[in-house]
Amino acid sequence: MRFRKLLSRWSLVALVLTATTVGFATTASADTPGSGQPNFGPNVYIFNPGMPQSEIQATVDAVAAQQVSNQFGTQRYAFLFERGTYGSSANPLNFQIGYYTTVAGLGISPNDVVINGSVYVRNQCFGANNCTALVNFWRALSNLTINVITPNFGCYSGEFWAVSQAAPMRRVHVNGFMTLMDYCTPPSFASGGFIADSEFDGSVVVNGSQQQWITRNSKVDLWTNGVWNQVFSGVVGAPAQCFPSQKSCGGPFTTLASSPVTREAPFLYTDSQGNFKVFVPAVQHNSAGTTWGAGQTPGTSISIDDFFVAGPSDSASTINKALRRGKNLILTPGIYQLDRTIEVTRPDTIVLGLGIPTLIPEHGHVAINVAGEHGVLLSGLLFDAGAERSPVLLQVGSRNGQNQGDDSDPSALQDVFFRIGGAAAGKATTSLIVNSDDVILDDIWSWRADHGNGVGWTVNTAETGVVINGDNVTAYGLFVEHYQKYEVIWNGNGGTVVFFQNEMPYDPPSQAAWMEARGIDGWAAFKINNEVERFTGYGMGSYSFFNQGVNIFAAHAFEVPTTLPSGSLNDLLTIFLDPSHGLGGILHVVNDAGGSSTIVNPDVPVTVVSYP
Repeated sequence: MRFRKLLSRWSLVALVLTATTVGFATTASADTPGSGQPNFGPNVYIFNPGMPQSEIQATVDAVAAQQVSNQFGTQRYAFLFERGTYGSSANPLNFQIGYYTTVAGLGISPNDVVINGSVYVRNQCFGANNCTALVNFWRALSNLTINVITPNFGCYSGEFWAVSQAAPMRRVHVNGFMTLMDYCTPPSFASGGFIADSEFDGSVVVNGSQQQWITRNSKVDLWTNGVWNQVFSGVVGAPAQCFPSQKSCGGPFTTLASSPVTREAPFLYTDSQGNFKVFVPAVQHNSAGTTWGAGQTPGTSISIDDFFVAGPSDSASTINKALRRGKNLILTPGIYQLDRTIEVTRPDTIVLGLGIPTLIPEHGHVAINVAGEHGVLLSGLLFDAGAERSPVLLQVGSRNGQNQGDDSDPSALQDVFFRIGGAAAGKATTSLIVNSDDVILDDIWSWRADHGNGVGWTVNTAETGVVINGDNVTAYGLFVEHYQKYEVIWNGNGGTVVFFQNEMPYDPPSQAAWMEARGIDGWAAFKINNEVERFTGYGMGSYSFFNQGVNIFAAHAFEVPTTLPSGSLNDLLTIFLDPSHGLGGILHVVNDAGGSSTIVNPDVPVTVVSYP
């Protein structure tokens, strides 16, 4: 994540919230059949249309006052809105969301929960003329409709969603003007992001300064522009294919008419009797548009009684006992210090996070190991490396090679994020290993921190972000940044990547310390094993910003077998960032094809349209 130096340290705002203000449940256990509303703990706030709007406004504003600047804090929150309408044209509900805050409707359709107003994210300012969205991470908006009403907002009129990585928007219906950048304070840089299963009606979606973005299975009326890498997959109304950018068609746009295989994230909702359930959308093949625009999303409902609702005080042993009893799992907001691995052994297990729950392995073990062969869904989780090195933070499938998948019931990781350092010093060899076949990766940010606490070449050590050993693995929105060797290693056959964003590590202290082999400078961002026979990629970019005051070079951004079928890789690019502080660069885009991106052509994409 491209980052500019903070000019001052933020102070936190004291926050006092009470159960009576927002009316969340504090007694019933979801582990008891027929219990109705479960106990989601003190940091899940459930609103209903009968509440005074002033109380809702006070609550969401108080959380925002703490969380907007709380980048590496331990607080976590979820706002859940029951079915109905909030705000009005005369008195809209407008509120900002900050770090580790998720906002979701509790309807079966996004149209069941309507906010007349806006739910917004703006730039953060670190001094005069240093206002950006470059570090607006770890938040989410889902499953509701926004009728955009922003009276007396001046420049901020409209739905502002100025975010970067790990800030997904899913199942959202926006009626009105929307922008993905905050253009009201300069220089307004942004580096995101991910939208899926959403619809934008009667509105212009301003991409603005967003360096890269993926929009999947959605509907747009008008998308205004691109910067370096804008990818559309199964989006009705998407701009036509145009890569690299050119006057005749704008761009740069990488546009796929349909998405090969998708599975939308499971979501919490209440039925007509007010009972809590989790809806699990069905797998789709060769799809376009939203799952809900023409009627109810295909899929199945699961009673809340089939879930163990865990809190941060629950041990890994307690969670594993519930999983062995056949329970699914909801992780409520908080930090989970794990003294052992969470073991997901049953196919079709659902692990759903509320409010960006964060999992930290305490003793160098794996945080979660998924042994279920198919249909396992993990959604809305943040894995944070512990002080003792873990071999891997999340492993999907066993190492013995017995990982046959099921393309009619694929496992999926949706909005799953990894962090090495930043909050505190942490170490892991690899963040994510996928051994299983037929797995869908849907919005992954795997980040070795370039700023924050516990950051340094020998401090937050991590070799590789993502390793794919399974066949027929499909990834949408694969963000992998700053690892110290290959960022991604792809060993499986039949893989597909729709959008890849990478920044190489900022901090190699010397070229000698960062060499793939004798005579090969640096490490490629994306390595496809020479044994791989089939792979397809669209809209894949790698950026360099070596900031240690010495020239550091990477020989290649992408290393792939030359024996792949012709045209396997599409719309590749490299970029040299920040000529004021960066040195070195990337010498070739893919293998020995494509020019170099160095200080002589900063902030200009060097492209390869098709390879081999």
